[in-house]
Amino acid sequence: MDVHRVDFYIGLSLALSSSIFIGASFILKKKGLLRLASKGSTRAGQGGYAYLKEWLWWAGLISMGAGEAANFAAYAFAPATLVTPLGALSVLVSAVLSSYFLNERLNVHGKIGCLLCVLGSTVMVIHAPQEEEVASLSAMAEKLKDPGFIVFAVCVVGSSLVLIFAVAPRFGQKNVLVYILICSVIGSLSVSCVKGLGIGIKELFAGTAVLKDPLFWSLVICLVICVSVQINYLNKALDIFNTSLVTPIYYVFFTTSVMTCSAILFKEWLSMNTDGVVGTISGFFTIILGIFLLHAFKDITFTWDSLPLYLRKGRLGFPCGHQPYVALPTHDVQAAEEIKLPREGGSKGGRGMHQRAP
Repeated sequence: MDVHRVDFYIGLSLALSSSIFIGASFILKKKGLLRLASKGSTRAGQGGYAYLKEWLWWAGLISMGAGEAANFAAYAFAPATLVTPLGALSVLVSAVLSSYFLNERLNVHGKIGCLLCVLGSTVMVIHAPQEEEVASLSAMAEKLKDPGFIVFAVCVVGSSLVLIFAVAPRFGQKNVLVYILICSVIGSLSVSCVKGLGIGIKELFAGTAVLKDPLFWSLVICLVICVSVQINYLNKALDIFNTSLVTPIYYVFFTTSVMTCSAILFKEWLSMNTDGVVGTISGFFTIILGIFLLHAFKDITFTWDSLPLYLRKGRLGFPCGHQPYVALPTHDVQAAEEIKLPREGGSKGGRGMHQRAP
């Protein structure tokens, strides 16, 4: 049990370091590209490759590679239900660093979103499920033979084929959910492959001849196919739809698919009590809300200093259709004013005639 607990904290540390490295990599790459643009070099979006000579861009690439390697290793030590949601912290790291090093202003919504991401991640870590002990590829093979997982895998492959060949050609250009669903459901299988390969690599370092195991190479082939499909359709989604729309939706569907697959494959939820289940789900939804606030309102200029101005504008301008409460005139007052106005007009007119008559 102590060894399992140590593995848990190793996986947690790797997942957190992965988020830091990946989040920082975007800033380093962006900083390098901006430096090239200031020098007048041909930009990457215009087909230029001058960034290959920029050390900051290479630092970003190395940082991303280190982050992905740490994320890969984290699955070998900690539950996928914990590692996958913590990937949201890379968005938080990128948002915070960009406000300091790229002068990109983080508005109130973004700050609240960052706080919610940290809060949700903390709750998930506290209530993270302890998956069943899977210490070898042979144990992983037994898990993969489980009827529940076989049914899940068949459903994933079948639904993916339907989406790719029947739905995507007709609705992929119009509905953002089509491409994201393909990436998400296929992603659940890729994470399972990563988990199995991580266990195999641990065995390899321990001296076990896993390279002779057909399961190891089967997992490698399956991982390459799944990742290729994910990259293809995620790029299509990003090319057609706004990034601020794709990122939060993809995070929600991908993480939900991975958590579902992990629960079916490792049955980690069976050992959890009610508090653990509620805490894990609550932390997950808190992270979703934080990611939504970070992306959905990132282009809105809204700070604590401008809050009184917005409130004042809300009272004076009535942007939402709300008007201040005023005393409405009664029917008697209205009737009296309607009678009074003609009399006043007539009396003025009469005075005018008497004045003109002489």
